[in-house]
Amino acid sequence: MSNLSLNHFSIRSLEIEKTTQFYSDYLGLTVGPRPEFPFPGVWMYNGDDSDWANAVLHLIAIDKNDPNGLKQYLGERDPESLKGSGAIDHVAFFATGLEEKIQLLKRLGAKYRERTVPVLKLHQIFLDDPNGIVIELNYPASEKAALDAKEAQK
Repeated sequence: MSNLSLNHFSIRSLEIEKTTQFYSDYLGLTVGPRPEFPFPGVWMYNGDDSDWANAVLHLIAIDKNDPNGLKQYLGERDPESLKGSGAIDHVAFFATGLEEKIQLLKRLGAKYRERTVPVLKLHQIFLDDPNGIVIELNYPASEKAALDAKEAQK
């Protein structure tokens, strides 16, 4: 049996600025150091950006004027295939702070979906990033119950 943990996920994006802003605003990831690659991109961190292991998201930009660096390094992909999550259905994170996240999403005018999975003791929020990739945030169901109780007292 392997001892694996998720290192990072990568998104090739035609909307690098919007994508960076989404993950910063909605998930609280921060832009940090990135090695010099022969193509533009952004690495986003969850935590201390002096530790490469915290770079959980690698955004890959497509330089339409000079796509050769990316093609040679990672291979060519049809830009039409870069919408949605393809064979990957979603990327999920464990999180805490449900009430604050819902307040943030409402303040930002975000469209999101919620559901509770009692057997897993999780309350889930689903968002679509600017590329159409579904992001799932998993909160302890106890946070949702506490929030519901607080709302019922109003």
